[in-house]
Amino acid sequence: MYVILDIETTGGKFNEEGITEIAAYKYNGHEIVDQFITLVNPERDIQPFVVNLTGINSGMLRNAPKFYEIAKRIIEMTEDCVIVAHNSNFDYRILKTEFRRLGFDFQRETLCTVELTKKLIPDLDSYSLGKLCKTLCIPVSNRHRAEGDALATVKLFKLLIDKDTEKTILKNSIKQGLAKELSSKFQIILDDLPSKNGVFYLHKKNGEILYIGKGKNIKSSVNKIFLKTSKKAKTLQQLLFSISYELSGNELINQLKFHKEVLANKPKFNLYYPKKVIKIEFSNSNLIIVDKGRSIGEKSIILIENEILLGFCFVDLEYQISTIEVLKSLIVPLENSLENRFFVKNHLQKNKVEKIIRF
Repeated sequence: MYVILDIETTGGKFNEEGITEIAAYKYNGHEIVDQFITLVNPERDIQPFVVNLTGINSGMLRNAPKFYEIAKRIIEMTEDCVIVAHNSNFDYRILKTEFRRLGFDFQRETLCTVELTKKLIPDLDSYSLGKLCKTLCIPVSNRHRAEGDALATVKLFKLLIDKDTEKTILKNSIKQGLAKELSSKFQIILDDLPSKNGVFYLHKKNGEILYIGKGKNIKSSVNKIFLKTSKKAKTLQQLLFSISYELSGNELINQLKFHKEVLANKPKFNLYYPKKVIKIEFSNSNLIIVDKGRSIGEKSIILIENEILLGFCFVDLEYQISTIEVLKSLIVPLENSLENRFFVKNHLQKNKVEKIIRF
């Protein structure tokens, strides 16, 4: 579980700043499950340049709660969660400073979306939140206000989880003990799984991925694993600590994602034998394959350029679909292998997709 937040401050000398606004969204890797947004009375002056940047002035904060009045809510909301922020060093330092003034040692794990983006989307001109939103076509409103910037960070983090093929984010969160330990009664864990198309991951306690699976119905597919009684299945069940999953929206993305991540992570309980296929050619050298995504309004995209399968992604805006350079920034890269090309070609021959754009 993650708490994605943004904090606006008074500005001023290092470690003498006060919070003027905070927005925090609890995110389970798929959707927002809780939120907390409030102005805060910092009990100190706001620097003029900050007023000009955020629009927040002392008059707006006169009747706002002071930090000690919201401290309990922040502690409860962030318990057993990783704090995620764009330049998390700043936001985390500010929170620790405010809690230290109250005599409380605030300790949480953190993730920085600046560093994650540099790793997963290298060679961009700028990694500021505003520039990233423009480059990646992430909708954003109320820039330099906590709610707007935090929501933009949620959308950025969701994109980064998609692009994290090696599951570094996921494995680290499990390793930090943030996953709920698996009950001996597997039905409890099944209740938390969706009956939707997706890829799922079985983890050891240290975060290591033991097994990657896929299915049209994640809950049903996991249940079949729990029901197996072979020696290998029982060993897997004994080592199992946590289960995570990612929705894929449709069967083709499911297959491509599963294939890529099994090859990238090589889980010890996966026995995967690539299909033997002959040369596959696409009928058009430049294709954008549009199909249903993981939620209402979202679309899945597969991009093929000059007969080369580049990758897949999920988008919310028509502008993102029609702009090739934006798509290239968003996609999870795929190997242009015969097997991946077979998956795409075979799916198109046997199934309907929402739209194919030739360019």
